[in-house]
Amino acid sequence: MDAPRDTLSRALLVDPSVFRRLLERPDEVMLEHGAGGERLVAKLRAILSVAILALPLIAGLGGAGTTQTLVGLALAVFVNIVAQVWLALARSHRRHGWLPYATGTWDVTATSLVLVLLAMREPVAGVNSIVVWCFYAIAILMTALRNDGRLVLYVGGLAMLQYAALAFTVLALAPQPLISIGYGQATLAGQLERLLLLLLVTLLTCAVVYRMQRLVELSGRDGLTGLPNRVWLLQRLPRMFQAARAGGHTLTLALLDLDRFKRLNDDFGHRAGDRALRHVASHLSEMLEESEHLARIGGQEFVLVLRCPIGSAWERLDRTRRLLADIPFHPERGTETVAMTFSAGLAAFPQDGSDASTLLGVADRRLQAAKQDGRNRVVALDR
Repeated sequence: MDAPRDTLSRALLVDPSVFRRLLERPDEVMLEHGAGGERLVAKLRAILSVAILALPLIAGLGGAGTTQTLVGLALAVFVNIVAQVWLALARSHRRHGWLPYATGTWDVTATSLVLVLLAMREPVAGVNSIVVWCFYAIAILMTALRNDGRLVLYVGGLAMLQYAALAFTVLALAPQPLISIGYGQATLAGQLERLLLLLLVTLLTCAVVYRMQRLVELSGRDGLTGLPNRVWLLQRLPRMFQAARAGGHTLTLALLDLDRFKRLNDDFGHRAGDRALRHVASHLSEMLEESEHLARIGGQEFVLVLRCPIGSAWERLDRTRRLLADIPFHPERGTETVAMTFSAGLAAFPQDGSDASTLLGVADRRLQAAKQDGRNRVVALDR
């Protein structure tokens, strides 16, 4: 038990970068996965809500009064209606940024309301009902499916706040001692232990979300250069196009291929080739402005996504091409420098296409033209 506890302590209580990461807005890839998680949670909530309809009927068969059974049935129907509303919103193609917070608030508050109803009937039941209390933990754990650390902290904090208010109100106002045959004795120490358990569940869920974020990030990153890879790019491009269309601005995709890279690998070895890739990636990254991206999509190929018209993109990239060729690159110690050059083809959104496949196809066609014309050049227009 000590090793996991030490790991959790290092991850969540010592390293401030973890908390900073959890409090950051997830990127588009994580939000897309989170939207799928929200739909899954909505489906589970709808299924559980249907099962809740049986509870008042079972209570009625067990001898509960007619009024109590009807009130329970009305509440169960209301829960089902709300669950269907959440499900319809989660299925919408339009992403509702507020939806996970609204549904998380509902999950926690519904649990608190059930405990309040129990406490009004029997005070000790409101603070010692293990079955109902567990739905706080379930609500917190379900936030892991949304891939948003901010949501985990919000739902966990809300659960602790609402339960603390309920528990201390009952302990302060109800006749002492709080004890019953069915629910045992309620004590201040016991309620503090439950709050501590909610805190631990929140921290563990944060650790799960952080781990998921890291795994998704690593799966979308090139291990050699640290740049985004093809998977990341293809997932991210539709959102970039949507934002560009909404903002009324142009994007330019540049497909780059390093010139005679195979010869460098053959002459100096793969280690020199890896250093050359990192060398080029570093200098290409320097030309990026805010909200622009560079990805390595395989071998010696890179893609730049620039927020400017194709003419401006050509000027910027051609200037970078000339600067890169003038920067000395030493494949090995004691060897002569090698000029690193590239050929590139450009495609503009939306003029040359409105989807990733079309734009990359246009850029590749112009890249091939640049190679045929002698390499070490940028081509922005078809012949």
